[in-house]
Amino acid sequence: MARAEQARAVTLSDVARLAGVSVATASKALNGRDQVKDSTRQRVVEAAERLSFSPNPLARGLLAGRTGTVGLLTSDLEGRFVIPILMGAEDAFGAGKVNVFLCDARGDSIREQYHLRALLSRRVDGLIVVGRQTDPRPSLGHAIPVPVVYAYAPSDDPSDLSITPDNVSAGRIAVEHLLACGRTRIAHITGEPAYAAARDRADGVRAGLHAAGLELVGDVMYSEWSEGWGRDAAAVLLARHPDIDAILCGSDQIARGALDTARDLRRAVPDDLAIMGFDNWEVLTTNSRPALTSIDANLQQLGRTAAQRVFAALDGVEVGSGTEYVAGRLVIRGSTVAKR
Repeated sequence: MARAEQARAVTLSDVARLAGVSVATASKALNGRDQVKDSTRQRVVEAAERLSFSPNPLARGLLAGRTGTVGLLTSDLEGRFVIPILMGAEDAFGAGKVNVFLCDARGDSIREQYHLRALLSRRVDGLIVVGRQTDPRPSLGHAIPVPVVYAYAPSDDPSDLSITPDNVSAGRIAVEHLLACGRTRIAHITGEPAYAAARDRADGVRAGLHAAGLELVGDVMYSEWSEGWGRDAAAVLLARHPDIDAILCGSDQIARGALDTARDLRRAVPDDLAIMGFDNWEVLTTNSRPALTSIDANLQQLGRTAAQRVFAALDGVEVGSGTEYVAGRLVIRGSTVAKR
């Protein structure tokens, strides 16, 4: 009997028993998950070493009832908003700990369903669905047998869990910065009104001004997300309201165009006129002259949060439903605060 016991392969249950923890806690400790105290993790590791326990990845996945894979289903892999979200999610998964299957539906619902079936056939443990814009998108439904988290574009079903940028708060943060810089005559140029991001940011701008007892100069100017629109709109705005002291633009592209017009009209930025944008697209913001102040949407943090929610759901934690908002952050550069 003793010889049979000696020949039996050591299991995670043996490690958990020796360490005095549950099998689930032992699994988390050995997989480097952050829900375990350092002292507990050390106890589990020492128990594993004493028992010479070293499971291969397949055995570990089977023990946890998982395959160690997650599906990332996006609609716009070429979009500049999607890439940082995917990078943040990958950071949370950890190098070599979770295999990621990335599928690009290219905005096509039929292609999306094809990729969804393919991912489920590979028995992924969970799904992160990344949209191309912050407008609500159709839910994948509730027949999917694994946790699903929607990132950037929220699901249109409130019983799903969605993680999206807080664009209303971003508008308020932008206004508060301009007010702190002493600006009181603020105008707003933005993109297409059909986009939730444009409407939400404008709502935040109005709310921030209202809280300070001020109003927007003129109406919100909506059109396309382009430098050309920024140039044209800024020219019209400065002709109608030459006394404005700040232009808040709904994107960095629009802000770059507004900077061009300010330069053409010999309006000194930021001494005479402050200009700022949204998205913190560094290829634009850092190469502008002066460099653009912008609101960063924290997209990598958004991706990490989505991945963490998938992990939590897999561990049996109730992650809730509805929409979680990720706050943006202010990145101050020379277009609102002069270098000294």
